Amino acid sequence: MPWEDHRDIERLMFDYARAVDRADFDEVGRILGGATVTTNVSPDEAVGAKAIAAQWRSTNRVHPDGTLRTRHLLTNVTIEFDESNQSARADAYFTVFQATDALALQPIVSGSYVDRFQRDDGAWRFAAKHIEIALVGDVSDHLVIDLKDPEGRG
Repeated sequence: MPWEDHRDIERLMFDYARAVDRADFDEVGRILGGATVTTNVSPDEAVGAKAIAAQWRSTNRVHPDGTLRTRHLLTNVTIEFDESNQSARADAYFTVFQATDALALQPIVSGSYVDRFQRDDGAWRFAAKHIEIALVGDVSDHLVIDLKDPEGRG
């Protein structure tokens, strides 16, 4: 695959991270709208732009400035292409930093994204996103759910 395909996929991954940081959940839904989204902390799946935007709205804490007061950093990005199927798989580490009035700047959660992409009519899109949470710090100013018990089962 040409280098441009690699950059297009990275751009989608970075656009997703920026939209989350801005709490632009409609944009998150638009970016991931053609994907099935799963995590390792819940059996739920989100499919379609509206469902994905609603999922992000229901789990993230938006601050008075209209953002999450976070920065999602993606590293160790690897992309493998399957030219015969016009598809690709990307793996990346993520680390989320946050600073609020109540929380000094610090990493709050880290893990991996396992993404699948499909090329339709010459353009890449997310086909699946799996969020694998590995390390959890103080997410009390970031999420309205408990990552250790996301369904509130106590």
